[in-house]
Amino acid sequence: MLVVELFEQLKGKISGQNKVIVFPEGEDVRIQGAAVRLAAEGLIKPILLGAQKAIEATAVANNYDLSDLVIIDPATYDEKALAKLNAALVDRRKGKTDAETAAKWLADVNYFGTMLVYTGQADGMVSGATHPTGDTVRPALQIIKTAPGSSRISGAFIMQKGEARYVFSDAAINIDVDAETMAEIAVQSAKTAQVFDIEPKVAMLSFSTKGSAKSPLVDKVAEATAIAKKLAPDLADSIDGELQFDAAFVASVGEAKAPNSKVAGHANTFIFPSLEAGNIGYKIAQRLGGFEAIGPILQGLAKPVSDLSRGANEEDVYKVAIITAAQALV
Repeated sequence: MLVVELFEQLKGKISGQNKVIVFPEGEDVRIQGAAVRLAAEGLIKPILLGAQKAIEATAVANNYDLSDLVIIDPATYDEKALAKLNAALVDRRKGKTDAETAAKWLADVNYFGTMLVYTGQADGMVSGATHPTGDTVRPALQIIKTAPGSSRISGAFIMQKGEARYVFSDAAINIDVDAETMAEIAVQSAKTAQVFDIEPKVAMLSFSTKGSAKSPLVDKVAEATAIAKKLAPDLADSIDGELQFDAAFVASVGEAKAPNSKVAGHANTFIFPSLEAGNIGYKIAQRLGGFEAIGPILQGLAKPVSDLSRGANEEDVYKVAIITAAQALV
């Protein structure tokens, strides 16, 4: 199955669902180009944030018709509506942020956009084309926060080549994971797999298979496997570890090394024991294996927020917005 078919599947899921996605960087030509396409195709309802005159100038320079998009300039936003956002932000922060600080935050498009998501005026947010990752993720963690059952976020990649489709995680966020973190990442990644129509078979990766090596690092993965099964009992038969990659991936090796496992030899969702391993692993698959890496996809938030690369092009924005809208359906 080609990557284009993957996105055709996702577009089929979100079409007609009227999901509202807010783009804090509405003045950017890449954002506008993607938003116009998404609106024209009936995939999402975009909200562009930014200075009204700057947004209009970009549209005029590129001959974009923004009539089907909602444009909000935080600097001229309705006073009563802004006061409600301010009060909601202060309440959400539970004494950590006063009204004056909240007002300063809401002058920032990423905080403003995050509040639209938090208050239900948008279903998700896509940012990062002109802002560093921290500017996108920080407001999300402070306001939207993590989903029930998660205490942190993680970053997954969908690895796609021909008919093959896999989830690699965490390859973007958590540097040195403990057993509890690895378990949460496993459960989050199983949910991401389902968004992409992958029936998750989750392998908790190690340099050992079922005790073939002895090390605290091996013990961590075995413990993480047990925790993950308790966190998601409905997925207990679909999560296994510790498994070496070949035992997880190759049927004959899985049968030889872990004959009683329902995952070994059939895994499609791979949980790495550290960011170092995950980042190296997905890039090897990408560069040597010829896989396309789609992501990173942020996991574990109560509502979807996606972080773009500052080197993203219009097509990247378009695809990330589709993924974000699909996450909002779960």
